[in-house]
This record gives sequence, C-alpha cells and structure tokens, in this order.
Amino acid sequence: MAAHLSYGRVNLNVLREAVRRELREFLDKCAGSKAIVWDEYLTGPFGLIAQYSLLKEHEVEKMFTLKGNRLPAADVKNIIFFVRPRLELMDIIAENVLSEDRRGPTRDFHILFVPRRSLLCEQRLKDLGVLGSFIHREEYSLDLIPFDGDLLSMESEGAFKECYLEGDQTSLYHAAKGLMTLQALYGTIPQIFGKGECARQVANMMIRMKREFTGSQNSIFPVFDNLLLLDRNVDLLTPLATQLTYEGLIDEIYGIQNSYVKLPPEKFAPKKQGDGGKDLPTEAKKLQLNSAEELYAEIRDKNFNAVGSVLSKKAKIISAAFEERHNAKTVGEIKQFVSQLPHMQAARGSLANHTSIAELIKDVTTSEDFFDKLTVEQEFMSGIDTDKPGNIARPCLYKKNTKIYQTYGYEHILTLHNLEKAGLLKPQTGGRNNYPTIRKTLRLWMDDVNEQNPTDISYVYSGYAPLSVRLAQLLSRPGWRSIEEVLRILPGPHFEERQPLPTGLQKKRQPGENRVTLIFFLGGVTFAEIAALRFLSQLEDGGTEYVIATTKLMNGTSWIEALMEKPF
Repeated sequence: MAAHLSYGRVNLNVLREAVRRELREFLDKCAGSKAIVWDEYLTGPFGLIAQYSLLKEHEVEKMFTLKGNRLPAADVKNIIFFVRPRLELMDIIAENVLSEDRRGPTRDFHILFVPRRSLLCEQRLKDLGVLGSFIHREEYSLDLIPFDGDLLSMESEGAFKECYLEGDQTSLYHAAKGLMTLQALYGTIPQIFGKGECARQVANMMIRMKREFTGSQNSIFPVFDNLLLLDRNVDLLTPLATQLTYEGLIDEIYGIQNSYVKLPPEKFAPKKQGDGGKDLPTEAKKLQLNSAEELYAEIRDKNFNAVGSVLSKKAKIISAAFEERHNAKTVGEIKQFVSQLPHMQAARGSLANHTSIAELIKDVTTSEDFFDKLTVEQEFMSGIDTDKPGNIARPCLYKKNTKIYQTYGYEHILTLHNLEKAGLLKPQTGGRNNYPTIRKTLRLWMDDVNEQNPTDISYVYSGYAPLSVRLAQLLSRPGWRSIEEVLRILPGPHFEERQPLPTGLQKKRQPGENRVTLIFFLGGVTFAEIAALRFLSQLEDGGTEYVIATTKLMNGTSWIEALMEKPF
C-alpha cells in the first residue's frame, strides 16, 4: 500500500491496487522467466504503480529500454514488450524480434499495448513479418495513474495537440474510459458539469459507454458527488503565467517528471572541512516529491515567499528534538529517544534537501530577468497596457508574424501556425477585447494578496486567480447561473448531466459534510492550479473537497514545447 494515496476522502490505493492486479495477471500468463523491454516513456508512469520488487515476484529477471538492433543477452524464456501504440515503435520491435530469431534459442514473445491495442500497429507488425511471433498481444488499460492522494494523471504528452489542433479524439476516449473505471471502483457520479467542446464529447462518450453496459448495475455507494469536465482552451492564460508556489517553481525551473525532479548535484554534496570543494558529484540529485514526505506536504502549495519562515521554524524544532538526548537519563528515556531517532534523522534530511532546493529557486527568483518577466506578466493579467518585449514562449504580446519570423527564424512557421490554431497567438485586429469583462466578473486580479496566510486562490500567482479554478469555485457556490454572461464569452458549451442512482445509493449528507468534486482538466493542468484547488478544499466553510484528474501535468514551457514542430 502507498500511504500517501489514502490520506484524503477518496482512497486512491483502490485504483492503484486494481491496475497492479491486472498487471500481475498478465505477467502470470507468460509462464517462466521474463525480460521486459520498455518503451522508455512508460517507465516513469509504471514506476508509480509497480516497483521492481513486484515485477521480480513474477519472475521478471531483466529489463531493457526499447532500442534498435539486437537486444542485450538474457537467459530468459519470455520477452515482453511494454509499448504505446506507435507505428515507429513497431519498426524497432520487429528489428528486435528478427535479431533474436537469428540468435536462437527460441523465445516466447509477447506485446502489451498501453493503454489500448492498435489494429494499425498490428498490421505494421504483420507487414514486417513478425506478428505471428507474439503469443500474447494484449492491452493494459493504464488510463489514470494515481500521483497523490488527490491527484490522477493520464500522462498523455500529446493530448492537447491531438484534441485542439488535430481533431484526434483518442485521448478523450481514454479519458472517458478512465472515468468509467473510476465509477466502477468508486460508484456512479450523480452530477456531471462541463465547459468546452472536448468536455461535451467526453460526457457523451461516458453516457454512451454506460448505456452499453446496462446489464451490470453499479451497486457501489458513490464517493464522488460531482464531476467537472473542463477544457484547457477555456483558460489558455493560466498555464502561460509563471507559477509562484514552491512546487510550481520547482516544475518551472527544473521540471517534475512522474513525481521526480533532477537537481544540480553540487548543492547536495556533504560539506567536509578542508577538502576545498574537491570531488563534487557530477550526477544530478534525483528526489521524489509527493505528500508521503511530511515537510513537502506542508510547503508544496505555499507561495514561495512563505516557504522560508516554515523551513526556519522546522530547523529550530528539529534542533531542539536532537538536544533532548542530553536530558535522557533513565534507560526508558534513552530507549524512547533511540526509537524516535530514525524519524528525526529523516526529518533532518528532508529539511536539508528542501533548504537546498529553496536556495536554488531563490537564485532564480531574485534575478533581474525573472523580475522583468514577472512584471510584464502581472501588468498584462491585471489589465495594465504594456508594450515591453515578452518571451516568445509566454506569448502575452502579439506581434505581426513577419516580425516574429525575422527575429526567430522561418523554421518556426509551423510552430507559430500551431500556436495561432490553438488560440495562443492572435492578430491585433482592433476587435472587442473580452478579457476586462472576464477579469472583473470572475475577480481574476486581486491587489491585496496575503502570501503568508492567504484568503484567496490568487496567492498562487501573487495576484492572479487562475480562471479555471475560479470557475470551479463559483460552480460550487453560488453556481454557474451567476456568471452566465462570462460562460457565453468563454469557448465551448457549458452543460449539466444527471446520472440516476438506484434507490438506496442516494447520499444523505450529514450536517457540515463537504461535497467531493472530481475536476478533470482536458488538455493539462499546472501545479499552481492544483495548489489553488487544495486551498479551496481546506477552507473551513468551502463546502467542497476536490480530487484532480488531468490528461497531463504540465507548465507553460512543456506545453509550448509540445506544440512546437521540429524542423527536419
């Protein structure tokens, strides 16, 4: 069990155990010793649900990354390919299989498509003459991966581009399937709200899937009260703003991948007297970041300006705890101190790590470049007209395409076309600007922000309240009828669906009991938006607790990079 997945109202260990069980069942079909050949992109997501110890229990002896030519030598009976359904990967698999056949002795080959089998991929394997080599060709429905006690992600890196540029509904289908899996485990969600074209399509798919499974009545008492489906293109502004929470800044500067971050090693080298800085480590320091770590759970969602004081207080508490050893006189007292030592040492190590990370972040946030960029962003979001040059990766200011081509090179023509098609770049036509209306109605800019003890979600951007989260907040109370005009301005339809529950499964809310809303971001979500939703969940009079799901955890840089076309 992963303790950090079960701290909230919804025990996400139930989902994790379901996908682990499915994995174990597949491995047991391939009797005998095994080697797994991984599509490299899948190793991170799989690491969140199954460590090597689980694979080893099911006779997995070797693991390799999928690469061209011959596989490394392995004295095993079964070779299993874990891959996404990508045609280019089928070519590499065929190369591997053919080289193994020539090497001998005969192996049993299997392929597991994640998250769905693909007829096109199987046809490619057939054309390459290796389809018949596979004993098992199956799919593994890893649609939603639990990252934390209130966070799920599909980690579909191309979802936004597929949905909004290419008109490809594959990731929407996977989102709908993932939601059906959640309902099978946690009960039918009585109310579905949505905003945006993709949200509408996912809701329609869910309704159709439910209709197709009418024979099996879901008898599980509902855990979720509401589902809110939200298109990313309803709020294109928020991901482009610089996140100012601790976790958000770690992601902005270093990038968090599957709950891990790689950091410059020199900050984490043990300081020895008289070594003059020799033999500094060269390999990046890799740290896991989730709420299993007590200190990280406390500071991850705070505005970075509030983190220093927390670390300072923790340092004093830990120092005082270690000083207690001098007061331990009796055998009982010494024994008690020794029993607490592992926890205290872990707390001291955690504090040292996060102090080092905070120093690394501070080096960036106190730089002139960072200040200038943040000033431009905040003037734009607060409604102050500005004509300062902005970063092309944060397209707040719209220039004529020809000037951009001249400045950045004509190889970016396709990328700029993608940005325009996605709605991130627009020509200045002199038409009506709806942003002031949206900003005022939804209170997207707050002048007086308390970063230390926040009273509003705007603390996550030091003034700007993320539009997406404000929509969720207003849906909860007083309801979307109060903002009909703004909803009509924002892209896509808004809707409500009800899913009837059998008698006996309708929830009778206890006085003071909060609703549980699952909010699904179609196209990606940032850590700052997640922090804002957690802030709302913790409000004493908020009335709603949120569980967050998304197609991808992202920031402005990774989002723009996913839209970029790489020149040949």
